[in-house]
Amino acid sequence: MAYVIASACIDKKDRACVDECPVDCIYEGDRTLYIDPEECVDCGACEVVCPREAIFYEDDLPQDETVFADVAVQFFAKAGHLGGASRAGVLGYDEPRVEAWPAVD
Repeated sequence: MAYVIASACIDKKDRACVDECPVDCIYEGDRTLYIDPEECVDCGACEVVCPREAIFYEDDLPQDETVFADVAVQFFAKAGHLGGASRAGVLGYDEPRVEAWPAVD
């Protein structure tokens, strides 16, 4: 299990979680942030600092947000496991369901 970033982050990337993550596993797409489920150590540091309340432990995702666990898996199936977000920078794309998500003002 890992922590998951849900829809509240789309178009509202705060990045407080990125600064707090001790293992550098939160990557940046064009519209949202993604936690690599292979790199996450389940510490919860990101969840408590997220001002958007967009981060959940996978088992605690609200029913209407459970798709975001698979969104993260599919994002990293394409990106690969890069071994550190700070070196990767903005990855320049999003998982297709995030790309199709209605724009958030």
